[in-house]
Amino acid sequence: MITKPRFINIRGNLMDLSVPKVMGIINVTPDSFHKASRFTNDEEILNAALIMTKDGADILDIGGYSSRPGAINIIPEEEKKRVLGALKLISRELPEAVLSIDTFRADIAMEAVMECGAGIINDISGGEADSQMFNVVEKLQVPYILMHLKGKPWNMEKKPVYDDVVADILKWMGERIFRLKSMGVNDIIIDPGFGFGKTINHNFEILRNLSDFSIAGLPVLAGISRKSFIWKTLETTPGEALNGTTVMNTIALMNGADILRVHDVKEAIEAVKLVGELKKQTN
Repeated sequence: MITKPRFINIRGNLMDLSVPKVMGIINVTPDSFHKASRFTNDEEILNAALIMTKDGADILDIGGYSSRPGAINIIPEEEKKRVLGALKLISRELPEAVLSIDTFRADIAMEAVMECGAGIINDISGGEADSQMFNVVEKLQVPYILMHLKGKPWNMEKKPVYDDVVADILKWMGERIFRLKSMGVNDIIIDPGFGFGKTINHNFEILRNLSDFSIAGLPVLAGISRKSFIWKTLETTPGEALNGTTVMNTIALMNGADILRVHDVKEAIEAVKLVGELKKQTN
């Protein structure tokens, strides 16, 4: 049995992952796929951070580049303007908050950590979009979320093909984990990338076999919240997919997820508590 690390080091503080953590999503974009997660001014951003923190979020993930299919490709300057201001605002008003920068651009990740209070880098491209990202992670020595993305955000849903979706992603992860480890990067979190270049069937296959990702011996993040494989299966909309999300998050926790990345913190915290109690009773 492979034992995953119990702690990750965030700006000199150890976060205990023996109980799964909840990461709240704050999208400082006008075009995120879930309308209720769009925050475009300081008041909205801070209010969202306050509510998520009050509801129990362990991490706040700040992103300024929408990666939904068909999203507009924004220039680095625009992304930087969106996310760095939001990070500074939240870190000033909530100095104890653990902040993550959701970006695939190395220079933005560097500035977010060095000057704006971010303590985690969340890269949807797994280092593929910017050749300098791994070097930045090596220099900063902050936890790095390595996510699998097949294709690019604008074409990722055009008939993605795998020989074996779980095995293929694990092979892809293994190559990059080896590279990062050889560079001295210690805190790596793996994210199989639900919805990023996967069909509905691929997503269910990954969820059903999520425990296989523990073979890497690293914490596993599940970003399932209101994804299209949920609401399309239920024949509903992202705005109506909270119940489906909670069901999928519960399954992810049962199958070994260490972090849930969500739009709805309160409900995810409840899932963590209930699954934790179930596992405690089982043991």
